[in-house]
Amino acid sequence: MNDCAFLRSGLFLLLASATFAAVPPRSATPPHILLILVDDMGYGDPGCYNPRSKIPTPHIDRLAREGLRFTDAHAPGALCHPSRYGLLTGRHPFRTDVSKWPTQPLIEETRATLASVLKSRGYRTAMIGKWHLGFQESGYDRPLPGGPADRGFDRFFGFRASTDIPPYFYLEGDRAVVPPTATIAESPAHPELGYSPIQGKFWRGGGIAPGLELKDVLPRFTDEVVAEITTHARQQPAQPLFLYYAPTGPHTPWLPSPEFQGRSGIGSYGDFTMMVDAMIGRVLQALDDTKLAADTLVIFTSDNGPVWYPQDVQRTGHDSSGGLRGMKSSNWEAGHRMPFIVRWPGRVKAGSITAQTICFTDVMATLAAASGATLAAEAGPDSFSFLPVLLGNQPATQPVRESLVVGRSIRSGRWKWIDGREAIHFGRASSGTYPAASEPPGQLYDLDADPRETANLTTAQPEIAARLQAEFAQIQKSSRTRP
Repeated sequence: MNDCAFLRSGLFLLLASATFAAVPPRSATPPHILLILVDDMGYGDPGCYNPRSKIPTPHIDRLAREGLRFTDAHAPGALCHPSRYGLLTGRHPFRTDVSKWPTQPLIEETRATLASVLKSRGYRTAMIGKWHLGFQESGYDRPLPGGPADRGFDRFFGFRASTDIPPYFYLEGDRAVVPPTATIAESPAHPELGYSPIQGKFWRGGGIAPGLELKDVLPRFTDEVVAEITTHARQQPAQPLFLYYAPTGPHTPWLPSPEFQGRSGIGSYGDFTMMVDAMIGRVLQALDDTKLAADTLVIFTSDNGPVWYPQDVQRTGHDSSGGLRGMKSSNWEAGHRMPFIVRWPGRVKAGSITAQTICFTDVMATLAAASGATLAAEAGPDSFSFLPVLLGNQPATQPVRESLVVGRSIRSGRWKWIDGREAIHFGRASSGTYPAASEPPGQLYDLDADPRETANLTTAQPEIAARLQAEFAQIQKSSRTRP
C-alpha cells in the first residue's frame, strides 16, 4: 500500500459512494456538548486512524464507529497554549502574544469564547482539566483572575498548565484549592526504552500543593467530569450542558496507573495513552448511565502532535504520527494534523468519514450554529462553520475554508507552503534543518500526492509557491479571515 493510500484508508472511494442519511428536523432544544481535548496524542495513536497502531484505544474507536471521523483536521498551533487559544476563541493564535501565558491571561476580558457564546444560549458551562491560557498572577494565596471563571465558564476545576510545568496545584474557580507551598524535585526521564530527556516520567521541579501526587491528576479530573455529568443529569437535565474536558495525558510525565503498566507492550507512553482512552470510556459511560448520550454532541481531538522521535518508532514499531512527518511544535503535518471525531446521535451518520479541511478555530462557529446561538460579528474572527459537513449536507468538493494558516505554514486545497526552514527535532539539540542552508528556505508540498511531505516542490512550482507566500503574508496582516 502506498503512502497516500495508507493515510487516507480508502477515503476517496467512501466519499464518492457515500450517501448520507436524512437528518431529523432541528430540535428547538440545543444539544448537550462534550468537548474532549487530550494532550499530545498523535494522529497515529488511535486505532481508528492507524490500523498499525500498537496502542489499544477501544473507547476512541467507539466514537469513530458511532460518529464522523475527520482525516484533515488541524490544531491552530502545534503547541499546547496556541492550540487551546484558537479552540476557545475561534481566532488564530498568531494574532496575540501567546508567550505571556505564564503570568498573564491570553484571552482578553472582552473576547468571546466558546463558553460565553454557549452561555448566551442558556447553557451551563463547565471546564475540567488543563487550562494553559494564563491567569493574572500575583501569588497563589489570592484570586487568579483571567482564567476560565472569568471567560464564560460557570465552573472550573483544573490545573494551571501541564503536569510537567510547576507550580502544581488544583484550582476551583479562580482560587487554589491548596496553594503550592511545598516543593518537588525534578524528575528526569528514566532510561526506559532510551527515551529523550523530555519523555517518560519527566517533570520539572518547583512548587507543589502539599499532598498532591502527579500520578493522581488524570483520574481526579475524570472523577470530576463524571460527577459533573451525574449532578447535571440529576439536578437540571433540561438545561443544555457544555462540558470541556481537557485531560493532562498523554503529555509527560507518563504515569500510567498500575492496572495499565505493561499492557501496551511499547512502554509507558503506550500504557499512559491506554489509560487516557480508559478515562474517556468512563466519561462516555457516564453519559450512557445518565441517559444524556442520545442528546449530546461529543467532539474528541488532541491539542497537537506527539513527542515521539524516529528512534522511538524504530524501537517500538509504533508510529505515533501515523506516517506523517514531524512531531509536536512542527509545521509539518504531524505537528498539527489531529484525530478529530464528532458523535451526535440522530444527526451525524455513524461510521462516516470526511476529508474536509477544518481547524479548531472552526469549532466556535460550528457549535454556535448547532446550538442556535448568535455569533456576533467580532466573535470567532477565524471561525467557519462545518455544521453542514456534520449533517451530510455539504459536498466534498465544497470546502469549509479556502485556506488555513498554522504556525508558519499555509494550506490551500492540495497545496501547502511552509515559510522557512524546519528544525528536525523538538526538545533537544537539532540534528539539522530542512531545507539545507544552500537551498531556498521555503517548502511547498502537494499533500494529495505526497502526504508525508517528502518532495519539496518550491523550485518546480514557483508560481504556486509565490501565490501561497503572498496569501500567507496577507492573512498575517489582517485581523480576520471570516467575512
